[in-house]
Amino acid sequence: MIDEFAKDNLHGRLRRDREALLWKLDGLSEYDARRPLTATGTNLLGLVKHVATVEARYFGEVFDRPSPEPLPRWRDSNGADLWATEDETREQIIAFYRRTWEHSDATINELPLDAPGHVPWWPEPYGPRRSQRTKRPGPGSRTRMLVDYPHG
Repeated sequence: MIDEFAKDNLHGRLRRDREALLWKLDGLSEYDARRPLTATGTNLLGLVKHVATVEARYFGEVFDRPSPEPLPRWRDSNGADLWATEDETREQIIAFYRRTWEHSDATINELPLDAPGHVPWWPEPYGPRRSQRTKRPGPGSRTRMLVDYPHG
């Protein structure tokens, strides 16, 4: 009983945080959504793309349920998922994120809370850090503040 309560609670928080990240794009011009705001070139739209990719991996590959979305091999990652390319529209990236939600939600609904997973890109003996995903809107908030308050 407590496992179902905990699972529902955590899943609810994940859904809330997903919506909060997309909310950061509300009302932004295309320029502001894509404008590099950090030394790495990260922008808000790219952050959505990155979180979608990370979520697809953690709720896909980790639980042997690969994402139906084409993803770059994790070993080949060069950080390009931290920004939106010229040929990617806001609508495409948001749609990718929402499709990732569907796949992740199916994994969450089908597996018990204590289902074992294997993170192939982490050295052993580490396992998946489930709490890391829920902290993702933090960078979105800070990046959005750079748009709204560029001079502090």
